[in-house]
Amino acid sequence: MNHRLVRAARALALLLAIAAPAAHAQTHSPATPMSPTPNVPQNVIQLSASGQVEVVQDLLTLTLGTAREGADAAGVQAALRQALDEALRQVGASAPADQMEVRTGAFRVHPRHDRNGRISGWQGRAELVLEGRDFARITQAAARATTMVIDQLAFGLSRTQRARAETEAQTQAIERFKARASDVARAFGFAGYTLREVSVSGDAGDIAPRGFGMASRMEAMAADAPVPVEPGRSLVQVTVSGTVQAH
Repeated sequence: MNHRLVRAARALALLLAIAAPAAHAQTHSPATPMSPTPNVPQNVIQLSASGQVEVVQDLLTLTLGTAREGADAAGVQAALRQALDEALRQVGASAPADQMEVRTGAFRVHPRHDRNGRISGWQGRAELVLEGRDFARITQAAARATTMVIDQLAFGLSRTQRARAETEAQTQAIERFKARASDVARAFGFAGYTLREVSVSGDAGDIAPRGFGMASRMEAMAADAPVPVEPGRSLVQVTVSGTVQAH
């Protein structure tokens, strides 16, 4: 028994002798240097500036419409098609593709129900759309369509007018962005700045479509004369947003 205790004591002493230097070295070893932190951009300023241009609306969209009722769907559909074909014939002669676009709009037929929920008849509606920059030509063509009446009209910007206005507004926005970046950088005591990121977005607000009451439509039909129209104005806005680094 004593021999076993002696051997165990010797083994324990040997383990302690081996572990002690390692523990001492771990305790007094210098700390592992940390990896350098990535460079974080300094003196970054976020800015935005807008340019606005007000232009006269040069595009007219005029919608003609007609409604029909009948005992069966096929009859209503045939009546609508006849009215639409006649209107297309009447306005087609004055519809050069480069001055006035003519296209069909909505064409729908749906049942009419009585108080008991049963189908009591059918009704439908067809539309013809005239669009272009020649307002006089469009209104005169609409007046010749005897099978349809003016349902609504809307003014907007043609692609040419919109592109021209957006270019002008964009130039304004960029110049204002650059001026503001310089002013802010100088206000913080810097000599200048470097552009980091930039985005450009545009928007145009148009006047909502104008609706006509039944009395006005019937009066225009009876007179067989063009409806007087007056365009409004659209505000085209371009915004430049981004970040700059002052230095």
